[in-house]
Amino acid sequence: MAKSLKPDAFFQTLGVILDVRSPAEYNQGHIPGAVNFPLFNNEERALVGTCYKQKGKDEAVELGLAIASPKLANFVARAKILAPERQVRIHCWRGGMRSASVGWLLETAGFNVVILIGGYKGFRRWALSLFSVPQKIIVLGGMTGSGKTEILGALRNMGEQVLDLEALANHRGSSFGALGQPPQPTNEQFWNTIAMEWVKFDSTKALWVEAESKSLGLCRIPQEIFEQMEKAIVIEIRRSRQERVEFLVEIYGDANINDLIAATERIRKRLGGMGAQKAVDFGREGNLAAASDLILHYYDKTYTYDLEKRGGCIHKVDVSGLSNVDAAVLVQQKSQEIL
Repeated sequence: MAKSLKPDAFFQTLGVILDVRSPAEYNQGHIPGAVNFPLFNNEERALVGTCYKQKGKDEAVELGLAIASPKLANFVARAKILAPERQVRIHCWRGGMRSASVGWLLETAGFNVVILIGGYKGFRRWALSLFSVPQKIIVLGGMTGSGKTEILGALRNMGEQVLDLEALANHRGSSFGALGQPPQPTNEQFWNTIAMEWVKFDSTKALWVEAESKSLGLCRIPQEIFEQMEKAIVIEIRRSRQERVEFLVEIYGDANINDLIAATERIRKRLGGMGAQKAVDFGREGNLAAASDLILHYYDKTYTYDLEKRGGCIHKVDVSGLSNVDAAVLVQQKSQEIL
């Protein structure tokens, strides 16, 4: 008989996770790493739901059986491809009939089946509760173009715990942040991915996070985590302005010029009409260094304002002229002095 486990135990077991909800439900948000294995497609799910509301549970079950029955052999065949070791973990929306039905089928076909108690809804309750777990956060700050993300990557390679929110959101956090990035996940999926990272962190060790505003494009940082970030130790890295300009040109140099101009136009009011127009003109001329230098005036003022508003002790580290690896070593040494 299939075992039913709560999230903590569910994630400790082995086997591919099969999300038997419809594709639309899956695309809105899912457990990271889960494979969509829908019992019903979007249209079929809508039909069964309407039948349930209009005619009751028994009629809906009969309709569901009629829809699913012709697919049973295909379900088993696909499951054998996804889980050749015959070990699967299954969930639906609430841990109800869909997961029980697929679980019964696969168990009958010789699979070892584990079902998630509470389904995806239960997973979400568990995931959101994790954000209140305190971590020993160190915020890595620094003006735009300082290479914070790259230094975080170097720190991770050195064995440090890192939560790269920009990588999870597919956004660098500015008006230009989406350029060159894949489409952003839904906010729901962003939180799901953070949760699965958060649960793995050792709360007795430092956790490095880049200084961010509350939102990265369309993705919002969970309030509980953002509040921890606001109270955390800050190590601010500093680089020369020339290095920062060169870094921005390297990052955005291959971006479509129309996308760069559109991103500049989004901050026109903050740049000022004349400044924005100069930046656009420089961009059209292919002088991205001059455009970047102008735009840094706005971002530097914004960064300074946010830093002053934060208050508290900020530890400064000058990494001018250093590689990302050498900068990470210096920053790590500073953190050890502080902690």
